[in-house]
Order: sequence, then structure tokens, then C-alpha cells
Amino acid sequence: MFRFSFLLAVCTMVVPGLLPAQGNPDEGKTLFANNCAQCHARDMKTKATGPALAGFLDRWAAYPQEDLYAWIRNSQALISQGHPRANELWKEWGPVVMTGFPNLTDAQIQSIEAYINGVADGTYGAVAKAPGAGALPVETKAKGLSWIWYALLGILLVMAAILGRLISGLNQLSAQQAGEPLPRQKTVWEWLTSKSMITTLIVLAVILAGYTTTKNGIAFGRQQNYQPDQPIKFSHATHSGLNKIDCQFCHDGARRSKHAVIPAMNTCMNCHKAIVKGSQYGTAEISKIFASVGFNPNTGQYIPDYENMAEKDIEVIFKKWIGDNHMTDKELKAMDPEGERLMNEQWRGIKNSLTNPTKPKIQGPVEWVRIHSLPDHVYFNHSQHVAVGEVACQTCHGKVENMEVVRQYATLSMGWCVNCHRETEVKSFSSNDYYLGKYEKYHQALKDGSKKTVTVEDIGGLECQKCHY
Repeated sequence: MFRFSFLLAVCTMVVPGLLPAQGNPDEGKTLFANNCAQCHARDMKTKATGPALAGFLDRWAAYPQEDLYAWIRNSQALISQGHPRANELWKEWGPVVMTGFPNLTDAQIQSIEAYINGVADGTYGAVAKAPGAGALPVETKAKGLSWIWYALLGILLVMAAILGRLISGLNQLSAQQAGEPLPRQKTVWEWLTSKSMITTLIVLAVILAGYTTTKNGIAFGRQQNYQPDQPIKFSHATHSGLNKIDCQFCHDGARRSKHAVIPAMNTCMNCHKAIVKGSQYGTAEISKIFASVGFNPNTGQYIPDYENMAEKDIEVIFKKWIGDNHMTDKELKAMDPEGERLMNEQWRGIKNSLTNPTKPKIQGPVEWVRIHSLPDHVYFNHSQHVAVGEVACQTCHGKVENMEVVRQYATLSMGWCVNCHRETEVKSFSSNDYYLGKYEKYHQALKDGSKKTVTVEDIGGLECQKCHY
């Protein structure tokens, strides 16, 4: 797989007197995101699959600008020609091959250069980072409004007490005007413990208990704002937000089946076979993926007969990987207490995340904690909503691209679904042949202007059997 790493690495050198980047950094930002960001860190200062890009023009300063552009368009061709800088980069980053970009014009490359330099020196603006580093906002849990109900109850009780006192006063005034003996005015305690007050409180308690029981029963299994910790600290803000990975790249079932599906680890390995260290957690979380599928990051190869490998042998592999990435002085590795601590700590994290009482072996699928769960009597089809209805994922799941830890965004209640069907317009109603004959009256209504839109409710979206059968 060709890596844009080399582009940046190459970008790291310039011809004697290579001119500073003269392109449009705004255009460069888009070009960088679409071509380079898969392999190069966006802060321009951190090594990723490809080299850090800050200062790349200085590193190419000994060569003509045409050489740099040739490297970006076809790095392997420049290497085969024996170019000194190209072979230097290949020696450092091979066998990872930089992706070729033959269609990039000189002006576009200059725009990428301008964007890289602007981000690196801070003149273009802050580069987006994963949450925790102050970049993308992380959605916070919505605060409940239960205090309002308690406040209203308190107000009602106070009003009832005032009303009771007023009635007592009026009764006394009426008896005085009629010349009747004045009734003894009850004390507050006598009033609170009276039969009428106790009856009223019992009725209110029954109503409140019934409401609470019904509400909690309906919401069972689909608690809004539920946000559990997962075995692997997977950041949607980094993957979907920062790196712009489309939801359906990982959840590919959403467009073709009932379930959106949780991606298997081989989907993760499409990228992480090359991206072996995370921008936020380093080796700690990505190593869990490797341990799950049996990938040896030390060799870059899958481990033969991994299913039957003993845990102690797996431990040796991953402690070596962790140690090699955290203890830089080879002669002091064995005596580095911090490195030893990290090795043991991260290994315990791998073991604790991938094993449990019902899954004693590290090998095998990651057991994620389910967040969204509908009752068994409810039928919901992702493909109907995503492919046919063209409903955006964020409509039901919230701005997942801003979430460091995913939570249940919507209530997922029946009322919530019904309201959506009442308000949502049927996509492509006029141009979809499926709707031509069956809903002729709606087509006529749209033509004569008596109806502006056709909603899901109009075509039977509120029929009980659509969701319950």
C-alpha cells in the first residue's frame, strides 16, 4: 500500500534555494485531508505511518523543486533513478511505500506545502486534535429535569397549605357573621394529619408511583445518556471526527441489513496494520487489537496457530513491543524501571480487556458493551432508514464524531419514533417509481399545491404492524 508518508518525508527536502510555499493554505487543507492525512499526523510534528512534515522544505533544500514534486507523484520512480534523498527516505521508511499522486498539479502541491508550513509554525490556526488534547468538543451528558417536578410538588404543597388556611379563616368569618359559636381553629399538625390531607397525599403518592413505574418500565434497556466504558478506548472523535472516516466504512451493515453491525477486528486491521501507535494512547489500546487477532507488531506479521498459543508466549511478544516503543536507550532497557512499569501496566490492560470469566483466553473477538438496545417486540431496520430514507446517522445517534466515548443520544422511545415519522419527508417521493401507482392522490396533491410534502406518516408510517409484528 502506497503511503503519503513519503510525500511528506519528501516534502521534507527542498532544492538549494527552494522557494517557500506560495500556495493557498485553505485549498491545501482540503487536499491534505483527502490525500495525506491517512499517513501523516495533522499536527505536522508527530511521526505516524509517515514522517512528521514540519520543516520538510528545509530537508529538501539541497535538491531542485522538481525532484520534490517528482517524489510526490511517483516516489518509487525517483528511488529507482538513484536519487540520494529518495533512497535516504526509502532506507528509513521502507518497505512502506508512499502512495503516488500523479494527478496533483504544481499549484496543488504548493497549496499543500503552504498548509503544512502554516500549521507547523502556528500561522494558519490550531490543528484539530483528539479530545483530551483540546480539539474537538466532546458531547456532554444532558442534565435531567427531575428537580423541576420536585419544585412543582413543593409549590403545590405550599399552595394547598395556604388554601387550607384561607378556607379555615373564611369558615370562621362565616360563623361569626351568622352568630354561631366559632369553631376551634386546627393547628398545623392537626391539619397535616387530618383525614382529608392523608387521603390527598395517598392519592398523590399512588399517581406518582404509577407514573414512575410506567416511565421506568417503558425506558428499560434504553436509558438515554447511557455511556459505558468499553474494553478498548475507541475514540469516535478521533476516527469519525478528526480523520473523517465515514460511519458506514466500519458499520457497513447499516446500508444493507437490519443491523448496523459492530465491525470485526479485521476491519480495524485495514488501517492499524500500518498505524501501530495511537495519537492519544500510544501502544496501550491498539495493542489490544493486535492481541485479539494475533498480529505480531514486532514483525508486522500474523502469528501462525495463534489460537493455540499459550498466554505466557503472547505476553513475551507484547511486552517486547511495548518496551521497544517506550525505552529508547537499548543499553538501559533492562534497567529502566519506568519501561518495566509500562510493560506490566499495559500488559495487564490487554489481559483485563480481552478476558473475563466466560472468555478466559486473550485470543478471540473483543466483547464490546452494547449501548443501543430495543425491546424484542420492536422491529427496526437500519437499511430501510439509511439506504431508502436517507436518514443521517447523527439523527438517531447524535454527533458521534464529537464523542470521545459514545453514549445513547436519543430516548429511543415509541413517542420519539412516532414524532420522527410524522415530521420526516419521504425522500425522492416524486421520482421513485415505487410510489407512483399506490399513492397517486399524493402526487396529484403535490402538483396542484394542496400538499407541499409527503411524510412517512402519509404512507403508513404510524401503522402498528410496521414496527410490531
